[in-house]
Amino acid sequence: MKYKIVSFLFLLIFLSSCKDDNQKRIAENEKDAKKKEVIFSNIKKGWVFYDTPINTAAEESVGSWNELRLFLAELAQKPNKTIGAFQQKSTAISKKAMALNENLPLQFDKPQIKSRISTLITKVRLLDLYIHLDNIPDKKVVVLIAEINKELASLQRQMDIIVEKSKIPLEEGESELKKMMDASRAIPESSPVINDQNISRVE
Repeated sequence: MKYKIVSFLFLLIFLSSCKDDNQKRIAENEKDAKKKEVIFSNIKKGWVFYDTPINTAAEESVGSWNELRLFLAELAQKPNKTIGAFQQKSTAISKKAMALNENLPLQFDKPQIKSRISTLITKVRLLDLYIHLDNIPDKKVVVLIAEINKELASLQRQMDIIVEKSKIPLEEGESELKKMMDASRAIPESSPVINDQNISRVE
């Protein structure tokens, strides 16, 4: 009889602890779901890219620079339904950003353009990294989107500067001077070889 009572008590304790564990698990799941909902809402609200050219130079380049056109088109397509959709989109944007270094129009194949593209790529890849973390830092994601917009605007402004400079007519003799300067830069600097035997020592 005692054995049955003890077994019954153990069974009651076990069932109550299971019930407590289930309630804790349900409460944690609800908390996690709410947190994910807030993260999703913040990212959805902050996912605003400058997907149209901001000046004439960029607008005209979109026709000839295929990679820039595809990158802007990718930015224009905003995901809506799930965080997974935002993750897929950030990966697609990252791939299109990395392609910006390929087939650069000759006019923009310059260090100041390449450095801005490099910075833009870094920001886009960071966005892709953050949005794929288990615990997504939604505030950092939104800040990065603003920084990507800033870098994209900087790139387009630099393109505009290059286009405007190319429209300025060269003065007489300036093109020859530029050729001479380019030719002098192409000659590698060689340090003179010093022959130790010819140096007289002062004792």
